[in-house]
Amino acid sequence: MAKKARKQQGGTPATVALTAAGTAFTVHAYEHDPASPSYGEEAAQALGVTPERVFKTLVADVDGELTVAVVPVAGQLDLKALATAVGGKRAAMADPAAAERTTGYVRGGISPLGQRKRLRTVLDSSASAYPTICVSAGRRGLEVELAPADLASLTDAVLAPIGRT
Repeated sequence: MAKKARKQQGGTPATVALTAAGTAFTVHAYEHDPASPSYGEEAAQALGVTPERVFKTLVADVDGELTVAVVPVAGQLDLKALATAVGGKRAAMADPAAAERTTGYVRGGISPLGQRKRLRTVLDSSASAYPTICVSAGRRGLEVELAPADLASLTDAVLAPIGRT
């Protein structure tokens, strides 16, 4: 019953995890356009936030292990830098179906928080330049804003320069 009530109030596993941890956060909802070529850019524009402060969650395969990369939507993931950040040799984007199955979220709505299976996480070091950043709250059209240090702490993330413009 409690899960149903949370869902009715707009809760996702990500917001439930944030609430349970006692972390300060703000949820931002916007009307998602399925035809949008970039969900992250769409979120930045809808929220009136610079794309450097909105981060996308990508799932990569580093030496056979799924790994989460959180990078600004304004740039791209540097796969070689991601592999280096976790002591790996090779990284490639994960199969989308495997990413969805493992995280419990749909592509375009994968959050670094509240995943079905906790994955190793790397947060681009540019996040620390901002008091708060936005990441997916667990579904398309829903972002959560929080301090980068809180995101890193809750996900046991490594901070590394894994993004490129």
